[in-house]
Parts: sequence; C-alpha cells; structure tokens
Amino acid sequence: MRAALCRPLFINKLIMIQSMTGFGKTSLQIEGKSVNVEIRSLNSKQLDLSLRLSSIFREKENEIRNIVASKLVRGKIDVAVYVEKTEKPQVSINTELAKSYYQTLVNLSKELDNPVESDIFCQLLRLPEVVTTGNDEMTDTLWNAVEKAVNESCDKVVAFRINEGKHLAADFEKRVKMIDAMVDEITPFEQNRIVSIREKFISSLSELPVQYDSNRFEQEMIFYLEKLDITEEKVRLRKHCSYFMDTMAEEQSQGKKLGFIVQEIGREVNTTGSKACDFNIQQIVVRMKDEVEKLKEQLANVL
Repeated sequence: MRAALCRPLFINKLIMIQSMTGFGKTSLQIEGKSVNVEIRSLNSKQLDLSLRLSSIFREKENEIRNIVASKLVRGKIDVAVYVEKTEKPQVSINTELAKSYYQTLVNLSKELDNPVESDIFCQLLRLPEVVTTGNDEMTDTLWNAVEKAVNESCDKVVAFRINEGKHLAADFEKRVKMIDAMVDEITPFEQNRIVSIREKFISSLSELPVQYDSNRFEQEMIFYLEKLDITEEKVRLRKHCSYFMDTMAEEQSQGKKLGFIVQEIGREVNTTGSKACDFNIQQIVVRMKDEVEKLKEQLANVL
C-alpha cells in the first residue's frame, strides 16, 4: 500500500543560517598609534584567507589566522591590520652603525677604483637600522589590544552574516513553501492523466486488425500505471521540504547540508516530470525546477 500523503507543518522557528557575506571594522588608539582592523568576507566553498598586515604585526600572522579561521569557518576572507602613528615620531640615528657603514662604503669604492659619489651620505641614511623612529616594536599591551580588535571585528562579521542570513532564510522559506504547494496543484491532473492514457491505449488497440484479451489488457495497464505512479515522489518531496525547514532552524548554519537537501528535492521533481505523461503536470514541474534552481543559486552564499 502506498504511503499516505501528508502536508508537513511549517512552524515558525528561529532561523539560524548565516550568509558568507560580511564586513567588520574595529579601530583603536594605543601607544601613540592608531590601529585599524578590517575584515571582509564573500562566498567560497572552502576557507580562503588572505592577510595584509603592517610589518609590526607580521610575527603574529599565525595567531591572527587562527582567530579568524575559528570564528568565521568558511568563505573568501580578506583581513587587513594596519597602523598609523598619531604622535610625532622620535627620530634617532645610530651613529656608530652609520660610521661603520660609511667607512665600509668608502673603502669599497677605493678598492674598486670607483669615485666616492657625493650622495653617499644620502644613501647611507637609507641603510637598515641607521635611522629609526622608535616605538616600532610589538609589545604585549599592543598585541593584547590588537587581538581583542581582531576578535571584535570577527564578531561584527558574524553579526552581519546573521542579518544577511535572515533575508536569505525568508526567501528560502517562501520558495520551499511554493514547491510544497505545487504538489497540491498536481493532484487534480493525476486522475485525468490515467483516464487519458487508458483511452489512448484503447484507441490504438482498436485500430489494429487483431483481437486482444481484455483481462490481459487490464493487467498490463495496471502494471504500466504502477510505473507512472508519482505518489512516492510527492511524499518524498514534501518530506525533503520539511527537512529543509528543520535544518534551517538548527543551531549552526548548515549551508552544505541544505545544498544536499535541495539536490534531493530536485531529484524528486525530475522523477515526477519523467513520469508525468501530462502537459499540465509538466508545466507545474517546470515551475518547480525554476524554484529549485533559485534555491541552489542562493545557497552558494550560505555558510
């Protein structure tokens, strides 16, 4: 016996899905510096993390990567951490190092029989560690503040994603309900389809110059109509729609899982279309397929 059709209940639930699109920015003032942390996120199948850091933060790159990866999980994520000095820099010259550089350059020029250029002094000032502006070292206080700012920016991205997720969820719910409602539209055409198929076969047989066994015909017709029956497809389709809504309400955003469910919805819709043998049902199936494709497009941006 075929399973009885039952409409799933679409109960108002707290939707928890997140978009992969997000933005977060945090600025702070510390130790005479203005530090800015910006994080932008777009959709991606995996975690694609790109960092742009001021040189002072390079030693903390792994820590920053770990924070962002643990909080944002997936997406094409661009992180920028840059610093601007707000106080007048304290310029100092390493005199002893400068003298050593200068003497070395002069000796080298003489050894190579190369005239000492007049701008050697200007070139000297560009050499490493000759001129320093001070306060360029990473301190524990500075890192603790930056670490907090990175976490705060990640939280802002998550809040942005949740807000975007609400808009996506509303669209998903509307389309899933439309697919579920279209199952009801198929029902009135099912009985007419069976009658039409029977009449077509009887008409074709009546044109043949042979006699046929009516009992055998009825048996074969029953077997044939069994193969065209779409009751199970309708039951599974509604169950998938209900499961989709339940998954959207899970505590963690389940973009990949929702994608798999939509694939199953699409499979049942395709099977229904292949069994339809009715123009009216085929039209409804085309509309279902259109909604399934829109779901797939939108799900590409769900975490």
